[in-house]
Amino acid sequence: MRRRIFVAINLPEKAKKRLKEFQEKYDYLPVRWTKENSLHLTLVFVGYVSDEQMLEICRVSREKAAKCEPFFINFKRIILGPPNKPPRMIWVEGEISQELSNLKNLLEDAFLKSDSGFRYKEMRLIKPHITLARIKMDRWRQLEPKPEINEEFQAQVPVSSIEVMESDLRSDGAEYVILESCSLES
Repeated sequence: MRRRIFVAINLPEKAKKRLKEFQEKYDYLPVRWTKENSLHLTLVFVGYVSDEQMLEICRVSREKAAKCEPFFINFKRIILGPPNKPPRMIWVEGEISQELSNLKNLLEDAFLKSDSGFRYKEMRLIKPHITLARIKMDRWRQLEPKPEINEEFQAQVPVSSIEVMESDLRSDGAEYVILESCSLES
């Protein structure tokens, strides 16, 4: 059996509740909202791997997380995403962070050197965002006027762990399971 694996940063409950309030405010839009308990920031998407590779991803994530210090991510706005392209999502945009970039690069480099099945390192700088909704394009195109979404959302999110997660894609949205939580300890 192959598992769809990624490494993520989960949000504190307080931040999830604030984002849920935003979703409720715009519940009339033709989108599929991310479930409150599924709100996260994807750090590294690994892809489909075997059970053995998944165990290796957990081991490497644990080892590398232990070498990093906790840090914060500052989120600023809720916007249509991706920026400067036709919108496909509604997301929360965060500030670019050196600590986040370093953690992502550390994990990707270690995954590439291991037997994890990871084969692709992203060369672009990570722009932190959390997907709040995926737009239903056929109905969105019919909206006139198109909604403008650009709201301030100030949140400083502590990052003291990363999670190796599995996603199960379903017709009503992905279901996520935390396989391993790895503390940042250095």
